[in-house]
Amino acid sequence: MMQAEINEKIALTWFEAFNEHNLEKLLSLYDDEAIHFSPKLKARRPETHGFVTGKAALHEWWHDAFDRLPTLHYKPTTLTANDDRVFMEYLRSVEGEFEMMIAEVLEIKEGKIVASRVYHG
Repeated sequence: MMQAEINEKIALTWFEAFNEHNLEKLLSLYDDEAIHFSPKLKARRPETHGFVTGKAALHEWWHDAFDRLPTLHYKPTTLTANDDRVFMEYLRSVEGEFEMMIAEVLEIKEGKIVASRVYHG
């Protein structure tokens, strides 16, 4: 299997874990020192400037999101993978909110996500 195919499988597992709100499965895809950026994180916790680093911080961020938004769901629309990253586009839906198109890049090294960046638009 080529690296791009492996990275696409990681992205598909990421969606599965996220939509199950399965934190352990989701975090298992990440490097221990992974860096994550999100505009929602920047708005909700301005002191972070939108960044968190490490599995403990990712766990805290997503645990809070899953608690606050029990109907949070991502529907993938496009995945484009190469040897070191996956570009994902998906619809974010939460009951009672407008759907939002999201783009996210997962940077992958040695089978683990080392960085992720979220873009709204």
